[in-house]
Amino acid sequence: MMHTEPGVFGAISHPARRRMLDLLVDGDRPVNSIAENFEMSRPAVSQHLRVLLDAGLVTEQRHGRERRYRLVPERLEPVRDWIAHYERFWDDNFARLRRHLEKGDKQQ
Repeated sequence: MMHTEPGVFGAISHPARRRMLDLLVDGDRPVNSIAENFEMSRPAVSQHLRVLLDAGLVTEQRHGRERRYRLVPERLEPVRDWIAHYERFWDDNFARLRRHLEKGDKQQ
């Protein structure tokens, strides 16, 4: 899985692609439905979707002339694992701050 991480992180590095993933959380969508949420050309939307597809973050199915995209949430696991490290960092720091503040309250 390590060899795919740069593709996943690169794919989510662009705000438009993150927004596309947000749109797909609720279910699969045709490309036109995705495109109507952006102020960019349909070919530009398709290029962004291609990056997500190449990273394995979405799948594409053709229904006649229509292309529908679906989120593959498990492919975000490397991102979740990376963020978990920082969650522990913040949790630890907030716990220390809480203990410090509680200690100050007891001294008053």
